[in-house]
Amino acid sequence: MKTQHVADIVRYRSLDTEALREAFLLDDLFEPGQVVLHYAVDVDRAVIGTAVPAGNQPLSLPTPDGLRAEFFCQRRELGIINLGGEGAVEIDGETLAMETRDMAYVGRGSRQIDFHSASADSPARFYLLSYPAHTAVPSVRIRQSDANRVELGSNDTANKRIIRQYIHEDGAPSCQLVMGFTELETGSVWNTMPPHTHARRSEVYLYFDIEPEQRVLHLMGEPKHTRALWVGEGQAVISPAWSIHCGAGTGRYCFVWGMGGENQRFTDMDGVVVGALR
Repeated sequence: MKTQHVADIVRYRSLDTEALREAFLLDDLFEPGQVVLHYAVDVDRAVIGTAVPAGNQPLSLPTPDGLRAEFFCQRRELGIINLGGEGAVEIDGETLAMETRDMAYVGRGSRQIDFHSASADSPARFYLLSYPAHTAVPSVRIRQSDANRVELGSNDTANKRIIRQYIHEDGAPSCQLVMGFTELETGSVWNTMPPHTHARRSEVYLYFDIEPEQRVLHLMGEPKHTRALWVGEGQAVISPAWSIHCGAGTGRYCFVWGMGGENQRFTDMDGVVVGALR
């Protein structure tokens, strides 16, 4: 597990492109046959990672020394979404079949977590997001068809999008994790616009379904001191509580969003007027 130190609200303004990417962008995820984990110790102690089981060999979620725990979810909860072929997540001997874009919630106290692919030719690609948890909530699988569907935006502002909420206060319960994904409608490019911050929790975006030659221009930072990151397929951006998180794509794309912090209200946002951005 790699420890990820992000820049603070003052230092990020002076970073050059490479330093900014090193601080906030995770670009080494989804390695075949591996579990990859990053510990954002400065951002609500989030753990961001992936598991890509290759062939018939399952992968087990390790317990990194940095957590000082007997097992990964001893004091944590975990959200998992499958962005690849059919697979399964096994939690303490219970197997949850996971089709593409199905999600699983793993509650605090779950000891053994294993990842499986159904086919070596089309392996599962699991994205993982974990936050500390102060209470135990039962583990559960959420099918994409069971996620709450919310349509936002319009064609006039090029931000028409479908939000699918999986783990949230009116859906699959959790301790503090809120998680789902957003899909841009054809012809729309802007996500999360107008932008916002939410000082009561941090957020992580994982961008996916981006064609190899396309990118998303992700905007971050204070509303009056924004910075930009060009993001590709399978890359994640860490957003501290003080940072906006929005962007526009050069082609079609989706992104998984996940939050952890003070509350689980999806609408708990401090909106920013577009004209105030700098």
